[in-house]
Amino acid sequence: MLVAMAGKSKRPKLEIEPEELNRLHRLRQTPTAPLREIQRAQILTRYYAGEAVAQIARNLHMTRKSVAKWINRALAMGTKAALKDAYHRPREPSITEEARAWVVSLACIKPKDLGYAAEMWTRSALANHVRSHAVEVGHPSLAKAVKATVQRILAEQPLHPEKIKYYLERRDPQFDEKMKNVLLVYQAVALQNEARKLADTPPAVITVSVDEKPGLQAIANTAPDLPPVAGKHAEFARDHEYKRLGTCSILAALDLHDGHVTARVERRHRSIEFIALLKDLDSYYPPECTIRLILDNHSSHISQETQAYLQTRPNRFRYVLTPTHGSWLNIAETLFGKMARTFLKHIRVQSWEELRERILRGVAEINAVPVVHRWRKFAALNEVIF
Repeated sequence: MLVAMAGKSKRPKLEIEPEELNRLHRLRQTPTAPLREIQRAQILTRYYAGEAVAQIARNLHMTRKSVAKWINRALAMGTKAALKDAYHRPREPSITEEARAWVVSLACIKPKDLGYAAEMWTRSALANHVRSHAVEVGHPSLAKAVKATVQRILAEQPLHPEKIKYYLERRDPQFDEKMKNVLLVYQAVALQNEARKLADTPPAVITVSVDEKPGLQAIANTAPDLPPVAGKHAEFARDHEYKRLGTCSILAALDLHDGHVTARVERRHRSIEFIALLKDLDSYYPPECTIRLILDNHSSHISQETQAYLQTRPNRFRYVLTPTHGSWLNIAETLFGKMARTFLKHIRVQSWEELRERILRGVAEINAVPVVHRWRKFAALNEVIF
C-alpha cells in the first residue's frame, strides 16, 4: 500500500527587515486599520515564522489561493506592495469624450431653456435629463448615468451649475466722470479742513454727504431677555419668536468738516421726507454759506417736488451726484456702518416710536463725540481715473 507524502514547498522564504517586521506586528494589533491590511500582515508574519500556506489558511479562515496570492506578491514586490491593492482598470472607460462634452454643455444651459420649471440644475435633475436623452442624441454610454457619474464629469472642469455668482454690470456711461467729480470734492474738502486748522474760519462751501438707510425693522420681543449669570450663562438669552412693528428709514447728512450728523427717522422715504431733511440742513448752517450735497440719484432727490423747493432757496444747495451703482463712493455709507455696529446691533423695542427715539439718541451720542470721516485712497484711484 502506497501512502502519499506531503511534498516540501518550493516557495522561497520571505526576507523581512527588523523594522518592517515590527511594523507588521503593530499593524496586526491596530483596531483602526483596514481589515484587509490586518489580514495580510497576519499572513506575512505567519509565513515568515515558518507556517505553511495551508496552515495559515486554516488559522485565518481563508482559502489557500488567497493566502498564496499575498505571499507571492510579497516575495515578488516586497511587503509594502503586498499590503495594498494594486490599482487596475479592467477595461477602457465606457463614457466617451464626446459624451462628457455633451454633459458639460448641458450644465451650461439653464433647465428652464429646455422646458423645465427650475431655474438652476441640481445633480439629480441633470442626471435624469442625461439618462432620458442620451440615446437619442447619440451617447448610449450615458443611458444609465447616475448622479455620481454627472458629479465626476462636472468635477473635472470644474463646473457648479447649481450656484450663482452675482456681478454688477456698469450701466452708467458717465461712471468714471462722476466718480472723478466726487473724488475731487473729497480732495477739496481735505484741503479746506487743513486750511481751517490754520485760519480757524468757517468754509464758504460746506460739504455734506447725504444718504438713506431704508427698511430698518422695528422688532419687539415676545418674552423678556434673560441676563447673563457669572459662572453659568455667558451671554444674554433671547426668545426666538418676535413681533414686527413696521419699518423706518433713516435719512442722514454727514458733515465732512466736523463730523456732525443731521438725521431724521421717518416711516416712509419720499420727496416730502427728503425736503424735510433739506430744511433741517438749511436751518442748521449759516445762511451765507453754500451747502454742497454728495448724494445718489434716488427719485426723491431729483423729483419735481424737491426741485420746486430748491428753487425757493436759490444758490443754497449744490448737488454732486454719485454714479449709478456707485453708492460705495458716498462717505455716508461709513456712518450707517458705524450705526449698525453700535446702537442698531441686536436692537429690540416695544414700539415704532421707541425705535425712532433710540436712533435719534444714538445720533446725539455720535454728535457728542464727532469724528471726521475722510476718503483716504486717492493715490490708488488716481492711477485708474486721472
